[in-house]
Amino acid sequence: MQEFDIQLNLESTDYLLSPLLESEFEALYTVASDPLIWEQHPNKDRWQKEVFSIYFEGAMESKGAYKIIDKRTGLIIGSTRIYNFNADEDSIFIGYTFYAREYWGTGTNHIVKRLMLDYLFDHVSSVFFHIGVNNVRSQISIKRLGAINVGELEVAYYGEPNRINYVFELEKTAYTENKQEH
Repeated sequence: MQEFDIQLNLESTDYLLSPLLESEFEALYTVASDPLIWEQHPNKDRWQKEVFSIYFEGAMESKGAYKIIDKRTGLIIGSTRIYNFNADEDSIFIGYTFYAREYWGTGTNHIVKRLMLDYLFDHVSSVFFHIGVNNVRSQISIKRLGAINVGELEVAYYGEPNRINYVFELEKTAYTENKQEH
């Protein structure tokens, strides 16, 4: 088993997840500046540059933020994050994920999440997700991977107002079974 690192390169045929760099703010903001990306998100104004800059600062401080690159074009198409590793509970979180709208409904999210989950389940037995209560798209998507809603929690966003989120859990055994069925 390789050493557990929450920020390394993860790669599929078409996508590369690579640690997000401070110098990539403008490239990522180009994607994030679309207001429709944030319409179901608890912090709907994240498309505004000054609000997004706070989100980006939190991403950098997390030491677990990734850019998502479409290897066919070489462009950054979104971002995601691994955070809140808890060795005692054998768990970690994935969240703060967004994509350019042209990647919605294309299977990109499942490919990216499976890259992350395949790696994380070599090191933990449970992966959790914070998902906004109105973010129906993300709730449906994560359920398709086998995650279940285990409650609600007020989430403290870095530099932004706290918001109520659903907490979804995906256990390694459920993920493995779900993966074999699909």
